[in-house]
Amino acid sequence: MRLILALPVLLAASVPLAAQTRTTPRDEAPAVSFRPFFLAKGDQFAASKTFDAVFGSQSLSPFWGGGVQIDLRPGVFVEIEVSRFSKTGQRVFVSNGQAFPLGIPLKATVTPFEVTGGYRLRLTPRIAPYAGAGVGRYAYSETSTFNDAGEDVEASHVGFIVMGGVEVRVHRWVGIGVDAQFTRVTGILGTAGISKEFGDTDLGGTALRVKVLVGR
Repeated sequence: MRLILALPVLLAASVPLAAQTRTTPRDEAPAVSFRPFFLAKGDQFAASKTFDAVFGSQSLSPFWGGGVQIDLRPGVFVEIEVSRFSKTGQRVFVSNGQAFPLGIPLKATVTPFEVTGGYRLRLTPRIAPYAGAGVGRYAYSETSTFNDAGEDVEASHVGFIVMGGVEVRVHRWVGIGVDAQFTRVTGILGTAGISKEFGDTDLGGTALRVKVLVGR
């Protein structure tokens, strides 16, 4: 009889214990996670006159790259990424501010290595706007078919980054981020050649980026 009377009390006591041990989806997420990603971005370079003259447009072929996002709870993240842009245009001669194409192929390559940190605010389980800032190392090379030894350009410099966008979770393990990125990179252009003639000193610009991230 005493056992029967004590049974409801034992069951009632077990309910809070079960509630304490039950995990929520948020609790299941690790405190630190690594999310690799693939990146594509279209860049509108700040050195508009120089790139217009050499390539016929300041909005050029996209950068392709990838990296890893390190997620720290709650909402803080760090991204490490590398990307690359390469395109062939032609040498030009500048006279009185006007560019004259020479028909000599010229290939330019830009390789950014960027580290940014930021904060992501999860509005819903699927939607999370984010913003961040950081620094990068930007390598620039320029080669031409008829260059003599020593005439090719190899330079690199540190630049600064500000970005913001939104991530949409399309699957438990896959997210798509779309953001705008602004970069400022001085110390490479504007010291010689047509960029000096045009007064273009910034290799940075404004970019629209699309990232596919894998991981929770």
